Amino acid sequence: MLSLTLGPLAVSVGQALIVLAFLVALVAGKLSARRRNVAIGDAIINLALVGLVAARLVFVGRYFSSYGLDPLSWIDIRDGGFDLMAGLAAMAAYGGYVGWRQAAMRRPLCMAAFAGLLAWGLTGGALSLIEHQASRPPQATLHTLDNKPVNLADLQQQAGHKPMVVNLWATWCPPCRKEMPLLEQAQEQRPDLMFVFANQGEDGITIRDFMDQMALDMDHVLLDRQGNIGQLAGSAALPTTLFYAADGELVDSHLGELSAATLKEALKPLETASDPSISTQETP
Repeated sequence: MLSLTLGPLAVSVGQALIVLAFLVALVAGKLSARRRNVAIGDAIINLALVGLVAARLVFVGRYFSSYGLDPLSWIDIRDGGFDLMAGLAAMAAYGGYVGWRQAAMRRPLCMAAFAGLLAWGLTGGALSLIEHQASRPPQATLHTLDNKPVNLADLQQQAGHKPMVVNLWATWCPPCRKEMPLLEQAQEQRPDLMFVFANQGEDGITIRDFMDQMALDMDHVLLDRQGNIGQLAGSAALPTTLFYAADGELVDSHLGELSAATLKEALKPLETASDPSISTQETP
């Protein structure tokens, strides 16, 4: 399962687990603080904000060449670009500072941190185990624009078992349209990878018109008429991008629009599976 649908909204399971861990930490911290008559709610919220800001700033710093001198792109967190370890380190440092300044806060903060990390670890571990058991490319029949049947596993085999990026998209989806030129350019610059564009529920004429209108030249544009790939992969939202290693194992996924930075980050696990004899260029 890659995403959860909440009415008209869809969130990634990873994001949902972070929210769950925060709520568990907040409850555990408040229960512990109540016994000591200490107000801890603001401290925990500030702790989360410090971690969020630090994780974003470090990620933007790592990929500054992609974000450039555009402050709006720095704060546009819809691309999901965060440095997890930097966020956790910042939270630990801030928590240590608060505990040093206020001794009564130490135990409640420790209880909150322990409960949050435990909830995150247990739920995330169980989810990883479930995903690992069904991490191969979904066995669904797709069709080329010429109406020839194909499936992802056979397509990857025919390409020499290259690592594979599968983008689920539709022409009516604004984020899909926005990220398509980026993916087209990545396809051109990374011949060691195979990019598959699995359109969800539309016909060949609509797709060809869209590609002509956008002046796109993409290989492996396929029709997923019933949206089977998304259903089997556990994603109910568009765009969704799946990243498969050379052996067909799902190593990462991204819900929502990719930026140049988040695409670079997602492609890193695939680089070790690439053919070293093929020269590559950095994805923009």
